[in-house]
Amino acid sequence: MTHSLQSCATLHNGVRMPWLGLGVWKMDNDEQVVSAVRAALDAGYRSIDTAAIYKNEIGVGRALRESRVPRSEIFVTTKIWNDDQGYDRALAAYDESLERLGIDDVDLLLIHWPGKDKFTDTWRAFEKLYADGRVKAIGVSNFNVRHLEALKRVSDLVPMVNQVEYHPLLAQRELLAYCRENRIQLEAWSPLMQGNLDHEALRTIGAKHGKSPAQVVLRWDIQHGVVTIPKSVTPARIAENANVFDFELSEDEMALIDDLNRDQRFGSDPEKFLF
Repeated sequence: MTHSLQSCATLHNGVRMPWLGLGVWKMDNDEQVVSAVRAALDAGYRSIDTAAIYKNEIGVGRALRESRVPRSEIFVTTKIWNDDQGYDRALAAYDESLERLGIDDVDLLLIHWPGKDKFTDTWRAFEKLYADGRVKAIGVSNFNVRHLEALKRVSDLVPMVNQVEYHPLLAQRELLAYCRENRIQLEAWSPLMQGNLDHEALRTIGAKHGKSPAQVVLRWDIQHGVVTIPKSVTPARIAENANVFDFELSEDEMALIDDLNRDQRFGSDPEKFLF
């Protein structure tokens, strides 16, 4: 059982990544994101996930600098956006993200989407950054098995993380199995299904444990070995989302939640979001 908010998964290069973090998608680059990151760190979170396209790296960086938590204890993730794909542009985009964040490096750098034909060049840039010691871990986001196989053909360095839409309605079983087999840590974005939590199984299981449907889903993620980054701007909800380390779902309860799968996306499909 994973026991605390500071509990970590160990990536295949030995870097430790917290099982639960704060996602800051759609947070404004001002007091909104600063206060959310501050509330998360005060609640014990040690992982913050942002991206260039979120337009809030400056606010995240400000919150990091103002926090009493040492930078060395905070796992920071950012992502290279679609317009910045390609070898040279990806290298420059990473420097621009660091400048906005106001930090020397990030703990995890991700290719945000595979797109059509540039992600292998972008991955070469990531390999250089990693070889030069400028980033602690590198990975991808929204990659399906075929994208991961394409990287395997041109590189010996396997992504450490694959961050994808993952929740009870989109269980991604084939992808999860592939990532486990290849020692790629799966990470869930939109784990709370954009608030679509009104399912009898989640309510019933939550009532048994004295937990909300959201807490049940986050616990389901973790017990499947999936890192999760729920988003909230409300301090009380941020704290509630973190309170998932004092109970455990049974095998039957996990199976009931597994059965909710409908292969239903709330975000874009990587096979259709091409650029």
